[in-house]
Amino acid sequence: MRKLKLQMQVSLDGFVAAGPNDEQHWVTWAWEEIRKEVLDLADSCDTILIGRKLAVDYIPYWEDVYTRPDDPMYEVAQRIVPMQKVVFSKTLDRPAWRNTTVANDLVAEVDRLKQQPGKDLVVYGGTSLVSDLLKENLIDEYYFFVNPVALGHGDQVFGGLSGFRQLTLKNCIRYDCGIVLMQYVPR
Repeated sequence: MRKLKLQMQVSLDGFVAAGPNDEQHWVTWAWEEIRKEVLDLADSCDTILIGRKLAVDYIPYWEDVYTRPDDPMYEVAQRIVPMQKVVFSKTLDRPAWRNTTVANDLVAEVDRLKQQPGKDLVVYGGTSLVSDLLKENLIDEYYFFVNPVALGHGDQVFGGLSGFRQLTLKNCIRYDCGIVLMQYVPR
């Protein structure tokens, strides 16, 4: 069975965005340091789950980078653009992007995708989508890039849980830039 993996940038105090538009100006961009782990995770997956709000900017951004081989993020775009994308939306009927389908029943669609053959599934964010996935206990592996900054406010993906969620630390990598990659699985 395929796994659903979450990769997110988070602050020391657990926030994933610092404003109403998922602003991430606080993220430590140390691509050369975290490159291997980001690419390894992408290589283990063939389907991206994404919320409609994030998809509107996310998909066109990566499609643009995909056309520019000199862009430092080109090798990420080479992985992301060909992947199947499932956009979760209650208002979008047809996607305007290639390799993209629309779904509105989160639990049924994730269960269906997990049963299909193929590589794993990945979700890179969208605060609302990740919160909903967490509430439904659908995430199988967590990859948190913890940034050396405390925000004090913002959006949290764990804020809507009705009870605590126990996780087991599977791996931890410390980078010179101050980021720590923490990989967890549900207990």
